[in-house]
Amino acid sequence: MTKLVGIIGYPVGHSVSPQMQQAALDHYKLDIRYEMWETAPDKLASFVEQLRQPDYLGANITVPHKSAMLQLVDELEALACELGAVNTVVNRDGRLYGFNTDAGGFLKALNKDGGFDPAEKRAVIIGAGGVARAATFALSKAGIKSLIITDIDLDRARKLKDDLERSLARTQGKPPRSCYDAKDITWIDSLTYKMWPTPDINVFSSNDPLFKSAVSDCHIIVNCTPIGMKHSAAENKSPLDANLIPGGAFVYDVVYNPVITKLLADAKKAGAGTLNGLAMLVYQGAIAFELWTGREAPVNIMFKAAEKAL
Repeated sequence: MTKLVGIIGYPVGHSVSPQMQQAALDHYKLDIRYEMWETAPDKLASFVEQLRQPDYLGANITVPHKSAMLQLVDELEALACELGAVNTVVNRDGRLYGFNTDAGGFLKALNKDGGFDPAEKRAVIIGAGGVARAATFALSKAGIKSLIITDIDLDRARKLKDDLERSLARTQGKPPRSCYDAKDITWIDSLTYKMWPTPDINVFSSNDPLFKSAVSDCHIIVNCTPIGMKHSAAENKSPLDANLIPGGAFVYDVVYNPVITKLLADAKKAGAGTLNGLAMLVYQGAIAFELWTGREAPVNIMFKAAEKAL
């Protein structure tokens, strides 16, 4: 019987996960098909129940469902619980297990592909959703000195700040926890863990002069929103005014389709370093692949398939 796995989001038309994951599955000649499951928020709970059926291995979860999935799975790994976001679900005999592989993918891409060390740096985070939760936690554990968070919904940004501070207080002096072992691609293995101080965390509106000042003085800007994403309402737009981007900063856009978003194009013009979300997509997807199949992810094949799809 052909097994099924797929991506749940709204929308999902931008995703290249099907091509990337199918290439990895085909590499091992597994009878597994990866599908797109576009699911509106009001249909999420009923659709997730289907994942309990024996022909489903699980799913990737993308915007806007990562937080909602916390209440729809039976068990959470420690890291997903700390972050308050699930991006991978695994079906084990009808029970659904929620994982977060975004933190690992985010940090490994930043270190390996971006060549950027967050230790003792100042960061500006745009967005306060599921990816922002993974990014801020990962940066904090990697030694970021300060975090400025902004979001169109400031209450959501303040909640992220509060949740992050509580989570860091619980995990202070301890390595990031995870119940999966994905060989050399776990995010724990992507850094030499140290006991870094808790960063200074603030929330500002994007119109606040303090936010603009923080951007001009930061080392890294991370876009954790779908603004600029292909097939979205905000396609060809940027979450940040081009004239605010400092030339000496590093700009990390988690959007990967298109490869060069307006934000990254503006950053290149300003002379800033840049990284898109493709490497993060591959690394987090590789961890998910191992959780579903128990096999070592063919990362190079996944990269080539993702790049071809774009």
